[in-house]
Amino acid sequence: MTTATTIATPVSNPTPFTGISGSRKLTNNIVTGIVWFAMLLALVPLVWVLVDLIVRGTGPMLSSEWFTSSQRGVPLNVFGGGALHAIIGTFVQTAMASLISIPIGVFTAIYLVEYSKGGFLGRMTTFMVDILSGVPSIVAALFVFAMWITLFGFERSGFAVALSLVLLMIPIVVRNTEEMLRVVPMDLREATYALGVPKWKTIARIVIPTALSGIVTGIMLAVARVMGESAPVLVLVGSTQVMNWDPLSGPQSSLPLMMLDMYKAGALPVVLDKLWGAALTLVLIIALLNIGARLISAKFSVKK
Repeated sequence: MTTATTIATPVSNPTPFTGISGSRKLTNNIVTGIVWFAMLLALVPLVWVLVDLIVRGTGPMLSSEWFTSSQRGVPLNVFGGGALHAIIGTFVQTAMASLISIPIGVFTAIYLVEYSKGGFLGRMTTFMVDILSGVPSIVAALFVFAMWITLFGFERSGFAVALSLVLLMIPIVVRNTEEMLRVVPMDLREATYALGVPKWKTIARIVIPTALSGIVTGIMLAVARVMGESAPVLVLVGSTQVMNWDPLSGPQSSLPLMMLDMYKAGALPVVLDKLWGAALTLVLIIALLNIGARLISAKFSVKK
């Protein structure tokens, strides 16, 4: 006697949400519409600023000497000259601040996540980072002026600007790196510990590469913020229209300082064109740095 075996075939329901009431669907559609409206509303000023910046700032950048010469010998209210002196100053000051801030910020975040375990030093470090996060740029500039220039007797220079930018960068790098390190699953750490891998090697080979994309994004947010700061350059370095590669001596211009010089020169069309050109140049530099950082992080991050 043969026994027939019946295999139950699961029935797929093509419309799994048929039981939802009409009022709940209506509420969902209304909330979705509000979210889309809020997003589009937030994009309006951003797109407006970008379009206005591109329209007004493209003219000076089309000149062949904009990226190859400075404003030396060219009056601010006369057409001509370039922004190379300001671009050099911006890169030098931001690079020096980044060389100091990024290692300090990343290692501080590693200590807070991996080693502090809620100790007194960890709580105090978190408290100080929170305070630094809310410090205005003018306060950081005045602190460096009082300490570096007034107390120690050094002259105003690009390095003094870099020191004030360090105070603004470190809390951003620490906070973003800390959050990215906490996202890394604890299972990865425990798996390497079970294999006998030392903690420092686990952090260097597993934790940091896993969180590298987010860490780089946080670093670039910090760089983008300090690159456009105007208060430190106003207080800590003199304005000049000449290229200066030495951050330790003499006046050194930057793109924010160049924009301020143009603003003080008056509302002449030629002056405003240079001002908008410097602003667009700064935005393009920040965009290119962000794109390059994303490409680097994507290349060296752990592939899932």
